Amino acid sequence: MPTTTATLVTPVTDATFHDEVLAADLPVLVEFTADWCGPCRQIAPVLAELATAEAGRLKVVALDVDFNPATAAAHRVLSAPTLTLFHSGEPVLTLVGARPLRRLRQELAAELPWIAPS
Repeated sequence: MPTTTATLVTPVTDATFHDEVLAADLPVLVEFTADWCGPCRQIAPVLAELATAEAGRLKVVALDVDFNPATAAAHRVLSAPTLTLFHSGEPVLTLVGARPLRRLRQELAAELPWIAPS
């Protein structure tokens, strides 16, 4: 599982995905990631910053696709990192690849207008 020390990015598994993501009260941004993935390491600090800045309004979680293949397959994840935004248990936006925080905020703003870059 990727390191998420001192951040609000929560590791999830096949076993916890339903409770942590699908049944969550907040919108949830899921990073489908892997230890071997260079772009996943690049986006990790971006997601940590987003999770910290949006605590209480957006939940950010990470699921290692190598250790949790059932959830990755169920959501048709073919590349890492894949970011999927869930709202009320439904996927509403999927993004593939690393990106800077400003661009990520711009892309999320279509579904979460309050998250637009400042």
